[in-house]
Amino acid sequence: MKKKMILLSPLLFTLVVGAKAYYDTTTFKVEKVFIETTKLHVNDTLTILQLSDMHNKVFDKNNMKLLAKIKELNPHIIVITGDLIDRKTTDLTQMKHFIKELSLIHSNIYYISGNHEWTNPLREELFAELQKNDIQLLDNTNTSITTKQSTIQLAGIADSSTNHDDISSALNELDPNIYTILLAHTPEEEFNASIDLILSGHTHGGQIRLPFIGALIAPGQDLFPTLDKGLFQLTEKQQLYIDSGLGTSVLPIRFMNQSQLSFITIKGAKK
Repeated sequence: MKKKMILLSPLLFTLVVGAKAYYDTTTFKVEKVFIETTKLHVNDTLTILQLSDMHNKVFDKNNMKLLAKIKELNPHIIVITGDLIDRKTTDLTQMKHFIKELSLIHSNIYYISGNHEWTNPLREELFAELQKNDIQLLDNTNTSITTKQSTIQLAGIADSSTNHDDISSALNELDPNIYTILLAHTPEEEFNASIDLILSGHTHGGQIRLPFIGALIAPGQDLFPTLDKGLFQLTEKQQLYIDSGLGTSVLPIRFMNQSQLSFITIKGAKK
């Protein structure tokens, strides 16, 4: 019996790891994030649904479960922080369907480009599809969002890892006294001090993580990245949130790092 158990243990371990990897890769969760700021009226709240790094992923038939969950969450705005498609994507049919259905669910959707869009020859076709469905391309520009009693500034930069970003244009004429959110696909440790919150993706949370160790590798950060996923306090007044994303790249596997979308609640606090 002991010999059988010894022989079966590697097989059982492989089956458990494989099942976990399959589950993390093919099912998504909602990560909830709570942030407070004195720059919003104390009775004000803004909810943001962040989608990142889909890489042309399809979870079920036409992503209907994902779309249903987005509709159920009903945020004030939706932001897409890049890499809707993969650099290897050659057919936009599924993504065009997702974009159209998403635009029917919500009217306030903002998008910035990621590195995979810039290295895919179909990017202009994708950008045109987004604009056709009234999804606002926020690359190197900004806009304002009004809540019940506050104004929030939303800026975006095109992907910095491919040198398409222009932070000066993105922050042009913004008021530093108003709460400012920057959409930036690639996370960094240094951003303009006038920005209160940066929403990023790109890292996939390491895509493969190990217990007690965390992420093994992330783009641009080499082994054991420090900016992998979650909320980081960069300075006393500035926070960075990295969404670990929905899809995969390089290897079609996630482990200990389930596919996710983020539901971010920003609430006014007393001064």
